[in-house]
Order: sequence, then structure tokens, then C-alpha cells
Amino acid sequence: MKKEKLHIAIYQQNIVWEDPEANYRKVAESFENFDFGAQNPDILVVPETFSTGFGDHMALQAEEPQGATFDFALAMARRYDALFAGTWTVKENGVVYNRLHLVRPDGSFDYYDKAHTFRMSSEASQLERGVRRVTAEWRGWRIKPAVCYDLRFPVWLRNSADWDYDILLVCANWPGSRYEAWRTLLKARAIENLSYAVGCNRVGRDSTGIDYAGCSAIVDYKGLPMSEIPPSLDAAKPYDRIITAELSAEKLATFRQHWPFNLDFDKYEHC
Repeated sequence: MKKEKLHIAIYQQNIVWEDPEANYRKVAESFENFDFGAQNPDILVVPETFSTGFGDHMALQAEEPQGATFDFALAMARRYDALFAGTWTVKENGVVYNRLHLVRPDGSFDYYDKAHTFRMSSEASQLERGVRRVTAEWRGWRIKPAVCYDLRFPVWLRNSADWDYDILLVCANWPGSRYEAWRTLLKARAIENLSYAVGCNRVGRDSTGIDYAGCSAIVDYKGLPMSEIPPSLDAAKPYDRIITAELSAEKLATFRQHWPFNLDFDKYEHC
């Protein structure tokens, strides 16, 4: 049965470069110190490669499928009785993936391997591309996981006419030089798929000198931000913070019924 009100909390994190233990502490303390009020979150979201940062050593930092970062994610899921969503690199059968994990409090999980590795960086040469489209379920809601560069590919993220998903969830390390593209594409994917879109981006400056403006947001099915962080354009003062929103199953269903654009979706096979 779908929970009527689903509460999302996303952490726009200034990642400590290649220091998993420091990032575990940072994430845990940030959520612990945030006032959620009377309602704990149903989903916790952190950025892409939240434990290390996105760089040239991602393959060397890859863990076993259920290694230390998975243990941390599970501990967070149990602490808040929530789904924990984030990516880290995983080595499986000799191959390394940028893997988005959706970890539940009972230890079960779904995962999605980033399909569009970023060819303008070393990611594409270090890591294998995922080939599997994934939809996960949590408390009756259907969730489509995606990672950063995936956001540019609408066919890959296309909803089905009978609704593959209710929430597009994107974890990213999207550079600040292209922050307007990030904001625009997140809204576009929500509008065209009649779904909520949750975009959690990192912020700050990494050790290679790349700045990240954040602009994390939770967007409704009309493309309207429900909660968002403005661009963080001063790398010396990054907007490292948590935002939340309450998603309504009833409002989503009503909008879809009144505006059944899905009945006119182009007919094609998903990738």
C-alpha cells in the first residue's frame, strides 16, 4: 500500500576528498543535527560518490559489493527507519561500477549501475557502464534511480504509459560551470514524465580545482521546486546543507488523472 505522505531529506554535501571515514562522520552528524520536527524522513539522499568524491582514483577506491560504505548506509537506514540512497564505486567480478544503492532498514537493497559514464572525464575509461534500467519500490512508491550524466538522456529515463515510477531520484557531482543545465534538466525530466524529481548534487571545490554549485532540489510533477538550494558560487563558503519536502501520492494521482499526457507518449522500446 502506498504511503500517502512521503518525506524526503537530501544532503547537499561538501565532500571530504578521498576520506570515507570523514565523510561517514559528516553525513551522520549533519542528519543527526538537523531538526526534522515530528516526522522522520522516509528517504535520505546523499550525492554521487559521497564517501570519496568524483576523481581519477575511483577505480582504486572501489569496494566489495557489501563493504564499509554499504555498512554505513545500512546503519543510517536503520537509524532513521528510512531508505538510504547514494553512490559509491563497487568492484564485482573484476569490473568497477559507479553504483547507486537504495538500502532499506531490513538490509535488503536495490542498486543501479550508472549507464552514462562521463566520457569527458576519466570515469568512462575507469568504470564499466551499467546496462540495466531499474525501478525500486519503497513504501508503495516507485523510484527510478539515476546518476548525474544520466540526467541528459531523456529516452533512458522515460516513464512508461502505465507509470514505471513516481519519483526520479538523481545523485550527482554536477560541476558549477553547468549548474543551469542541471536545474533545467531536472525540471524537464519531472514535467515530461509526470513524476516528482529529487536531485542531490555535491557542493564545494574538489582537490582537482573543480567547483560545484549544488542547486540540489526536490521538484514536483509540474516542474515546480518544492524545496531547493540556490547556486553556491563562492567555493570558500559552500552551501553544505539539508533540505526536505513532503510528497503527496494523492496530488500526484489527481494530476495524472486530469492530465493524462502518458496516453500520448511516443511508442518505442526502452533502451
